[in-house]
Amino acid sequence: MDSTSAVTGHVAAIRGPVVDVDFPGDTLPRVNDALRIDAPSGALIAEVQSHVDEHTVRAVALQTTSGLARGISVDATGGPIMVPVGDAVLGRLLTVTGAIGDGGAALPADVPLRPIHRAPPPLEEQSAATQMFETGIKVIDLLSPLAQGGKAAMFGGAGVGKTVLVMELINAMVARYEGVSVFAGIGERSREGHELLTDMRGSGVIDKTVLVFGQMNEPPGARWRVGLTALTIAEYFRDEQKRNVLLLMDNVFRFVQAGSEVSGLLGRMPSRVGYQPTLASEVAALQERIASVEGASVTAIEAVYVPADDFTDPAVTAISSHLDSNILLSRSMAAEGMYPAIDPLASTSILLDPLVVGEQHYALAQTVRETIAHYRELQDIISLLGMEELSQEDRLAVGRARRLQRFLTQPFVVTQAFTGQPGRSVALADTLKGIAAILAGESDDWPESALYMVGDIEEARGKAGKKP
Repeated sequence: MDSTSAVTGHVAAIRGPVVDVDFPGDTLPRVNDALRIDAPSGALIAEVQSHVDEHTVRAVALQTTSGLARGISVDATGGPIMVPVGDAVLGRLLTVTGAIGDGGAALPADVPLRPIHRAPPPLEEQSAATQMFETGIKVIDLLSPLAQGGKAAMFGGAGVGKTVLVMELINAMVARYEGVSVFAGIGERSREGHELLTDMRGSGVIDKTVLVFGQMNEPPGARWRVGLTALTIAEYFRDEQKRNVLLLMDNVFRFVQAGSEVSGLLGRMPSRVGYQPTLASEVAALQERIASVEGASVTAIEAVYVPADDFTDPAVTAISSHLDSNILLSRSMAAEGMYPAIDPLASTSILLDPLVVGEQHYALAQTVRETIAHYRELQDIISLLGMEELSQEDRLAVGRARRLQRFLTQPFVVTQAFTGQPGRSVALADTLKGIAAILAGESDDWPESALYMVGDIEEARGKAGKKP
């Protein structure tokens, strides 16, 4: 702590979650320092965002400011917000300031604390992600493989299955993943947070997981900073305990949205499409901290809401520029019942390279893309004139493309309660074997429905009534 920790000021003005605080003398808290306000409802944490003049700072409150009045005393803490980290937080649900949010017992008094603002590891200490992270989800493992220690995101509009996909990935990775999971719920509904906590307790995953929530009904400051709280906890496990960390964030667009609200409240002039002028640097400050170092990796899987299904939105393009794997969810595929509704042509990964995944995997993935792309080119002709007008070769390609699309669907464990169909996890080798069989024409005489919502090709063969 430095000299600012002893400084006490008072509230000068309140505009929603933005609070102006006057301090005596010429010693002002630094930008990003935490302030503790003695509100009638209890201690309120705010974060300094700018210096207005020689005596006044402008801060954003991370809890509701209702009941706050001018003249209330404010203490400068002398540093950024400090949150609890380490083994004590495993199995717990925390708020943005590190307070317990699951109604359980308080954390021990000796729990280590870390500041939420930290620099990313130096570039020379970071390790590159070149190892594949198998998920058991066919379409992801085949066309957009995730990297161990990499960053992947699911992009999609409202209601196309982003959260379901993230939940399935949590489930899929419990069995294969040795490490700690940190889940950041950014601007999510309270119902989703409650469901996630209940599901994790029921499946026994909670002991290796930390949940950090800044929910939709909380002030923008909480939604803006909750990602940094989760990152701080993940970094402690990576740096101090040398453990691999799986970092799940749902939803990163809400982080940008909260930053935009804060920016407007602070009086900054909006930039493109009404976003904050600091959009690129805010996203970079979050994403660049998601890094792997020698001996321990942080693997990030993020859900990103796409406003109005516009993938050219500035927030979406700013986030996607930092990622290794971009998984795009398509509304038209969701409308056809192709779940997971992942677009096989638009989804990409830096790992889909013959030097990383091998020649066979790469060749099969490229052939699948070419076949489905050819089918999409012919769809206008088919809808206008019918299949009869196509050449024999094109008819065969269309049949195989439709079978490939159906084979890349899969029942999920997390949707079992709604569909009544048990979830399937498919090893990469079985996925490649099934794709090769379809491309070779083995399934040309099978009904398309035999390949829909199955695990491996043997299950589809059984549904089609064919002998192995």
